[in-house]
Amino acid sequence: SFTVNCATVAEVDALWARLSEGGMALMPLDAYPFSPRFGWVQDRFGISWQVSLAEGEREGQPRIVPSLMFTGDNFGKATEAIGFYTGIFKDAQPGQIQYNPDAPGPDGAPTVLVADFLLEGQRFALIESGAEHGFTFNEAISFIVSCATQAEIDYYWAHLSAVPEAEQCGWLKDRYGLSWQITPTAMDAMMRDGTPAQVERVTQTFLPMK
Repeated sequence: SFTVNCATVAEVDALWARLSEGGMALMPLDAYPFSPRFGWVQDRFGISWQVSLAEGEREGQPRIVPSLMFTGDNFGKATEAIGFYTGIFKDAQPGQIQYNPDAPGPDGAPTVLVADFLLEGQRFALIESGAEHGFTFNEAISFIVSCATQAEIDYYWAHLSAVPEAEQCGWLKDRYGLSWQITPTAMDAMMRDGTPAQVERVTQTFLPMK
């Protein structure tokens, strides 16, 4: 899902009204212990949004933050995942972690109630849930890593890819099922500045690549 940090209650309410049109409320817009104004909604296109009034420590955070929910086989692996991601990206750091002692993972250790971390200046949030949700990560949401050199591409591919059958034209899945696109910055220039014929040749060359 994507967390939207709003500065005012009016902003929360207006955004909720727009996103919930034709959608479905997952957590109704209300006051919660962690936020005086919060709602979780799936919009008409199936995208999940957490709309929240940002107060206290959350003031000044980015407007939109990708929020990863670890469920199913990933439940209990959130702390490990933060170390995994921050260990791969060069400009990375873990943030705050709040544990839930009342919800132990498979190994008996407390699971993550909420946490955040930074990768190359991008903030991510992370939560865990042991409830039966019937979903996990899929290709609907992926994260793009832009690489200036072939060495960079090879580095991220080697460290992130864990599902060989998911590898296709720069896409991969990591050990938690999260999808990434490892893309050369040169391709952006070719797609932007090339003629229609050149763009078509690049596209047809790139698509079947493993």
